[in-house]
Amino acid sequence: MRDMEEDQSPVAPAAAPPPRVYRHRLPTRLWHWINAATLLVMLMSGLMIFNAHPRLYWGQYGANYDQPWLSIGSKANRGYLRIAAVEIDTTGVLGRWTDANGATKTWAFPGWATIPTSYSLADGRRWHLFFAWVLAISLTLYMLWTVIGGHLRKDLHVRRPEWSPGHIWQDIKDHARLRFPTGEAAARYNILQKLSYIGVIFVLLPLMIATGLTMSPGMNAAAPWLLDLFGGRQSARSIHFILAWALVAFFLVHIAMVLLAGPVNELRSMLTGWFRLPADKPRAGDDA
Repeated sequence: MRDMEEDQSPVAPAAAPPPRVYRHRLPTRLWHWINAATLLVMLMSGLMIFNAHPRLYWGQYGANYDQPWLSIGSKANRGYLRIAAVEIDTTGVLGRWTDANGATKTWAFPGWATIPTSYSLADGRRWHLFFAWVLAISLTLYMLWTVIGGHLRKDLHVRRPEWSPGHIWQDIKDHARLRFPTGEAAARYNILQKLSYIGVIFVLLPLMIATGLTMSPGMNAAAPWLLDLFGGRQSARSIHFILAWALVAFFLVHIAMVLLAGPVNELRSMLTGWFRLPADKPRAGDDA
């Protein structure tokens, strides 16, 4: 009996789980998901609208025989994307592609990328304009809450040391090397996050709404200064298109960072608000 007792090894105590912090308040979480769904519908319905005239111009006017700076189309048996004098073959992806039934289509963007999936300019406009109102109202409310509720001061305010070129460059290098913050630092926005979120909330999305309004004939009559501000309806349409793809680029980078930083923890924090702080990693040379 004594031998059995002597042979038993002491059991190491289980390591305590990393602490949790309340990272995202309810308005942030609600706006995040409403905005994600709204922008997806607006992008897909916007691509359907673009299919009606897949060319972009600068200035006040644009028609079939004018010279576009960007066009997506089909000729002979191939599709193409043309930017200025550069033409890229996009057969099977843009301009000329095959649908699920094996039929060849010559819309600029394929049906799987548009709302509705079959060509309908009227339905595309209905979807786009309805969700434009959702975007405008939700963005306005969120901007007010960001300023009044302290989100800007507490989370997004860029403090003086963070404006240092050395600090910004270090953050860029850390992101490039996939070195993510740990401990309490992981619960705070870094300088790149602050600048990107401020840019999206207070610059990019308001510009999307403003350029969209500039394309409306009714708004041209009510606020003709918008045409002067953006250099004409066709210029506003081009800027609107560029901003849309800037949002797509932001989304892709955002998703990549979420996946690399730990998707379960990041997703849980955006659903419940609670974020588990990543444990500090031992540095080289530290005792094991």
